[in-house]
Amino acid sequence: MRFNPRDLDKRVSIERPVAAEGIRGAGSGTWTPVDTVWAKIEDVRPGRGEQDGVTTKRSRIWMRHREDVTSDMRLVYGTRIFQLISDPVELGRRDRIEMMAEEHRPAGNGA
Repeated sequence: MRFNPRDLDKRVSIERPVAAEGIRGAGSGTWTPVDTVWAKIEDVRPGRGEQDGVTTKRSRIWMRHREDVTSDMRLVYGTRIFQLISDPVELGRRDRIEMMAEEHRPAGNGA
């Protein structure tokens, strides 16, 4: 499959975790922006249901090739927050990368 840059139609922010300092900050880190890039987001067909009151939605995401994206990062597209669940895979000759991500949302009607 040939890479078509026009397929990258979503503007997403790449964020990396920043650990909180001190013993009281355990588990309460924040996120800091790395870059904003164009990406393609394709939701994966449903197959997983609700688990412990959280709805999980998987997506496959493509972007131009980058060396600095790892599975401990997340992507933000509007109100959607995607946690990467796989390290990116290089496609083509350093053409683009592909990764899997999960979007977590509270169960219910969102009200």
